[in-house]
Amino acid sequence: MSHGNILIVEDEEIIRASLKRLLERHGHTISEAGSVHEAELSYTLDSFDLIISDLRLPGPPGTEMIHLAGDKPVLIMTSYASLNSAVSTMKLGAVDYIAKPFDHSEMLERVAEILARHQKSDSPTVPQDETEEAGFDGMLGQCDAMRLLFRRIKKVAPTTATVLIQGESGTGKELVAQSIHRHSQRSGGPMISINCAAIPETLIESELFGHEKGSFTGATGARTGLIEAASGGTLFLDEIGELPLEAQARLLRVLQEGEIRRIGSVQSQKVDVRLIAATHRNLRQLAASSEFRQDLYYRLKVVELRIPALRERGKDILMLAEKLMSSVCKKMGQEPHAYSPEAMAAICQHQWPGNVRELEHAIERAVILCDDNIITPEYLDLDVRIKASLFKVDAQLQHEGNAQNGLTLEDYFQRFVLEHQDQMTETELAQKLGISRKTLWERRQKLGIPRKKASAT
Repeated sequence: MSHGNILIVEDEEIIRASLKRLLERHGHTISEAGSVHEAELSYTLDSFDLIISDLRLPGPPGTEMIHLAGDKPVLIMTSYASLNSAVSTMKLGAVDYIAKPFDHSEMLERVAEILARHQKSDSPTVPQDETEEAGFDGMLGQCDAMRLLFRRIKKVAPTTATVLIQGESGTGKELVAQSIHRHSQRSGGPMISINCAAIPETLIESELFGHEKGSFTGATGARTGLIEAASGGTLFLDEIGELPLEAQARLLRVLQEGEIRRIGSVQSQKVDVRLIAATHRNLRQLAASSEFRQDLYYRLKVVELRIPALRERGKDILMLAEKLMSSVCKKMGQEPHAYSPEAMAAICQHQWPGNVRELEHAIERAVILCDDNIITPEYLDLDVRIKASLFKVDAQLQHEGNAQNGLTLEDYFQRFVLEHQDQMTETELAQKLGISRKTLWERRQKLGIPRKKASAT
């Protein structure tokens, strides 16, 4: 674990002292201040490895530390947790955001991760293309699943192994295939991409393997197939789960023998292609139900790469939204636009069944329709029910909390769950609070509220 020189800016002495003891027990050097002014007057801020600041402080808010700290990372903590304030804080430049009351282990993990990442970025011995801070080869991503994907692309690209890419529609399977080709020893050869779902079943064998003149009605001349055209390079078969069984048998021969035979020909010819296949379907299940050849499935999955869905990528969503916004505005020759806090929250909350492609189209539509360069959820045309419930829980909790002796959001959440969990299921509780079951579970874990055990029958 990396040890660091950390400044805590917190006006509540009990919390400040508790956090100081926690971090000092784990080897960190701690300084403390009760306000932004005190921190600015008492310390040279760029001497710290990390600044942990409460959001609500006497005088200027804790976000002011972001500007004063320069390039030093600032972790913001607050008891007024909401998605709105979270994304707004991250937008201002905070390196991370944590809600009080926080779990000690969670705080230690966040601190260790920030220090490790910051020290790595400061190290001159780490090549820029190895940091993986923003992404790889034009693909953006900082979440663990995307970092794993980038590492595996780098490992498999120089080999000749067949690759199977799994991912939902719109996740960027062709981008991954192109990256593998560019970093392979075949990068000087052609890359032929074929969408198996877009070619009529009656024509797909002719398209893939070619045909001789007169081999069928309409074959007025010989034609080279796409597999043959890809010889010396890479063949990318997208949506391979839609390939007819007869074509699958012929493709298996290509993988096993390295040769093809045109339709209507009696002679085979050698081809030298590397195959990359992609699908959004579960090939294992298709093979088990005899809808896909098992022998071909096992030949394809020599190396299997999985692209996570956009909804699984956490903070990557906002990073992608910013990058796509910049790209769309530039393409359309418009001034840079900005997202409202509600729009950022909506982007994080939406499930994005169409993944990155859907996000890009939503942003493009918003830029076209927007009147004042501020993108709101209405311009993104997201699900009305989602927009209606986005801030329902935070607005309700804030209102009720203020009315009940200054209770915080966490206090009200805890009271509501404890009072109603005997009469409601987890699904009903989540619906009443306007959050998902996963969010309900996560808040239970954070606040230490166990689920009520089912009574024995």
